[in-house]
Amino acid sequence: MDIKGQYWTDDDSDGDNESEEFLYGVQGTCAADLYRHPQLDADIEAVKEIYSENSVSVREYGTIDDVDIDLHINISFLDEEVSTAWKVLRTEPIVLRLRFSLSQYLDGPEPSIEVFQPSNKEGFGLGLQLKKILGMFTSQQWKHLSNDFLKTQQEKRHSWFKSSGTIKKFRAGLSIFSPIPKSPSFPIIQDSMLKGKLGVPELRVNRLMNRSISCTMKNPKVEVFGYPPSTQAGVAPFNILVGGHCKNIPTLEYGFLVQIMKYAEQRIPTLNEYCVVCDEQHVFQNGSMLKPAVCTRELCVFSFYTLGVMSGAAEEVATGAEVVDLLVAMCRAALESPRKSIIFEPYPSVVDPSDPKTLAFNPKKKNYERLQKALDSVMSIREMTQGSYLEIKKQMDKLDPLAHPLLQWIISSNRSHIVKLPLSRVRGRPPFRQLKFMHTSHQFLLLSSPPAKEARFRTAKKLYGSTFAFHGSHIENWHSILRNGLVNASYTKLQLHGAAYGKGIYLSPISSISFGYSGMGKGQHRMPSKDELVQRYNRMNTIPQTRSIQSRFLQSRNLNCIALCEVITSKDLQKHGNIWVCPVSDHVCTRFFFVYEDGQVGDANINTQDPKIQKEIMRVIGTQVYTN
Repeated sequence: MDIKGQYWTDDDSDGDNESEEFLYGVQGTCAADLYRHPQLDADIEAVKEIYSENSVSVREYGTIDDVDIDLHINISFLDEEVSTAWKVLRTEPIVLRLRFSLSQYLDGPEPSIEVFQPSNKEGFGLGLQLKKILGMFTSQQWKHLSNDFLKTQQEKRHSWFKSSGTIKKFRAGLSIFSPIPKSPSFPIIQDSMLKGKLGVPELRVNRLMNRSISCTMKNPKVEVFGYPPSTQAGVAPFNILVGGHCKNIPTLEYGFLVQIMKYAEQRIPTLNEYCVVCDEQHVFQNGSMLKPAVCTRELCVFSFYTLGVMSGAAEEVATGAEVVDLLVAMCRAALESPRKSIIFEPYPSVVDPSDPKTLAFNPKKKNYERLQKALDSVMSIREMTQGSYLEIKKQMDKLDPLAHPLLQWIISSNRSHIVKLPLSRVRGRPPFRQLKFMHTSHQFLLLSSPPAKEARFRTAKKLYGSTFAFHGSHIENWHSILRNGLVNASYTKLQLHGAAYGKGIYLSPISSISFGYSGMGKGQHRMPSKDELVQRYNRMNTIPQTRSIQSRFLQSRNLNCIALCEVITSKDLQKHGNIWVCPVSDHVCTRFFFVYEDGQVGDANINTQDPKIQKEIMRVIGTQVYTN
């Protein structure tokens, strides 16, 4: 079997380039003396056949019976915002490096695993989670895996087809668990009517998927490609993207290397749905959120702290100080609220720095007074940016040893992607900038939908169209919203006012109405009338602007905030004048977030249905708003 290998350079490996190593596929004096197991050759060839020649790289060692197999996972299917939130480079593959016994392959020791991106080794925190997942997967598979077992599995596949008899042509879809429709290996949608309705172009597939194979099914009900019995071969089910389906074990019919690549492909889009330590699914009222996080189990919290994953506070302050400032303000507003027992959720899980075996802040034993004391000792973010972070941490430790751990928790527990919007577009960055008509310098891009929900949203958007509307909620509620999602609070303990128009997420195309909802906290539980809203905000707008609009940090604790959301314009959206109710949470996605100080809310009568406003929104976000 003629297998062409990939050339390696010093940059391709994070190990030493020792003289006894030789390049796979390159002729050398050692090549004839080495025995490479034929099953390894077959599995490498399968990867190249199903993916591409560049999807696998191999390095052999001249003096030891080891071989490194690098599998390149294409993650270009991730959205730019998702990859930014996860701190991965979507333009560069994730590399899985497995070290096998060259001569024994599957009969040898369990392979070691490394997960990295060549240009992102230092900041690739997601690699730790993926390495743990693939390590657990390999350990489970290794209990029954052997070269003979794999050969038997592959022979079974061939036994399902006969060379004679009734011939049925079908498209052999080998990309079994493609993550989302933008994946290069996502199978073709067979239903032409559905394809036309969704406006989905014929998706790219690999060369094997484009072949028509003549064969006879020995047993039509058998799981040819590892799907559940109800799934048609070659068409990946959409429900495989969510829930426990991402943990399904791919088929071994094309070798172990293809199997682990398929498993990695189906796990990557759902990393946010599972705890980074125990790999158990998160349980939230409104489903999973955007950013991966640790669950609330005490053992996971201790492990998370011990691993040092939470030590990124200095970097966050340095690169996103305004966002950290906002997170602290939201936490303080929730903690000082008379409704804190309801809305301050989640309560922190913080390990005691003086006793790493105990929790200083424990959700099972809530102590709001102690928490308030620690929060009061967190120095202002403005001060943190003006000196050495290490020195500032020492000062906080002197004031309260729990202040800095609490700050770490506030940052790491945020599961939404928040970015301060610049005044104008910045070259080399996503095409976002501030919306001038909102009249505040505190504007943020706010994305909280996980990839699966965003995919469902975009599908619905193509079917029904979308528009923009405001959602108002008091600043004290956003500590929970950023970690649990925008939930339907109607008829729950979270509800602050009557659900006059039924159950759902309340929105409005008029900013003044949403500003009224944003002041509903701290005992202001009555929704003002429209006339009261207009009078209140016209009066507020007469207050002279004593603070510079360019102020970088929040300077007041008297804050109002509203979010600009994108909402699907399906028949489910109920419009009662300028108050809209969306009962389907999947049909609402937050896009922008605006904060105002001391009641200075700018123009209180912005209408998102105004063509000029819509044009400005589209120009800022660089996308098209679909309408009916």
